[in-house]
Amino acid sequence: MWFRNLLVYRLTQNVPFDVETLETALAAKPARPCASQELSTYGFVAPFGKGEDAPLVHASQGFLLISTRKEERILPGSVVKDAVKEKVDEIENEQMRKVYKKERDQIKDEIIQSFLPRAFIRKSGTFAAIAPEQGLILVNSASPKRAEDLLSTLREAIGSLPVRPLTVKIAPTATMTEWVKTQKAADDFFVLDECELRDTHEDGGVVRCKRQDLTSDEIQQHLEVGKQVTQLSLGWQDKLSFVLDDKLVIKRLRFEELLQEQAEQDGGEDDLSQQDASFVLMMLTFKDFLPSLFEALGGEDTPQAI
Repeated sequence: MWFRNLLVYRLTQNVPFDVETLETALAAKPARPCASQELSTYGFVAPFGKGEDAPLVHASQGFLLISTRKEERILPGSVVKDAVKEKVDEIENEQMRKVYKKERDQIKDEIIQSFLPRAFIRKSGTFAAIAPEQGLILVNSASPKRAEDLLSTLREAIGSLPVRPLTVKIAPTATMTEWVKTQKAADDFFVLDECELRDTHEDGGVVRCKRQDLTSDEIQQHLEVGKQVTQLSLGWQDKLSFVLDDKLVIKRLRFEELLQEQAEQDGGEDDLSQQDASFVLMMLTFKDFLPSLFEALGGEDTPQAI
């Protein structure tokens, strides 16, 4: 139970996340299989455990964990396109007339409906952690679209969810560029060996470096001619490593072995206890890590109305 990516959202109002009330609300929007004519379904599943009795909300030490599952039928566009063309050609040849857009769209809809029951089904899940005392929702994804799917479904379930992406006062690009240029990050942070450099011009070049010494003359030369750091791999204390981009998306989170070993010791032999121990230790780490990161990036940007 370790998040691999992180999108951070700020609750703009106090939301009383009562566990029993939230459990009931999520149960009204459960994940379910796609019906034969459905393209996709989306709903909540138990983050830990299996079966009907597994709770949809896992609560531990003031933190909450929820999970969603999406099922979607996969219809390759090329297959549909070929089938539509074949049907249109058949009509035009047999009836000696032109098939126009409205009829073509109707044919496409009919073909999709006929293909749906035979389409492959793809399943995907997304975890989110709620930290009420910190006023944060943390989504285990690097995709804003996937995060918004979860948040909008949660909003529908509980009726209201005043939340916005967390932002900082200084552009992350400016801070990361300065860290690489001066070869020194903020306290408790250190620059690793990966970055992305972009020219500020619209049609400018992009340089991606992996397993590179970012203090080298080559990197400094790119910075001197105006390129900016838009993605940077960083470490925090001796606990985390991650890649940060200019949109404040945290990717490829890696918790060091020391934390994982501690979770194993805290969790004991039971699988659910192990998962709970990992979740709690992860959230306690985030409780210290995220404020430090946002402070290092110039401080959280809070609108006056909040």
